[in-house]
Amino acid sequence: MESKAPSILSSDLVLTGSIVSDGEIQLDGTVDGDVRAGSLIIGEEASVSGEVFAETVVVRGKVTGSVRARQIQLASTARIEGDIVHAALSVESGAFFDGHCRHSSDPLKDGGQKSDKPKTDKTETISKSGTTDTKPPAPAKSSDPLADLEPPVAASKSGF
Repeated sequence: MESKAPSILSSDLVLTGSIVSDGEIQLDGTVDGDVRAGSLIIGEEASVSGEVFAETVVVRGKVTGSVRARQIQLASTARIEGDIVHAALSVESGAFFDGHCRHSSDPLKDGGQKSDKPKTDKTETISKSGTTDTKPPAPAKSSDPLADLEPPVAASKSGF
């Protein structure tokens, strides 16, 4: 595989839309949309408003949206407002992160694939006859783990 020069999006660039590249991108401008890349460097003055998917991501600027990558590095100047899914994560002192962080052995799997299947409160199973049975969801367990315990029996005063 040939080594190609990185794509550099300069600080005076404002892009509305998604960026897709198999190679390396160095972003110093503003992107209002999703970014997919093999490798992505988000510069100190750069900002992304959208989802980021890459093998490796170095964030020095601002991301408003989720970040999914195998390897993520948040520099001290980074500002992330969204969720992070990663295989490896390093965070320098001073970095700002507001969201949920989750480790995944394959963070890019199903990344960005929106499910067309609507979420429902019912569970469907197909019986052996081939018909579909619709069942209501199971009742929620009581939040009090001691609710099912019987109260202690008082000791008798038998004068032992």
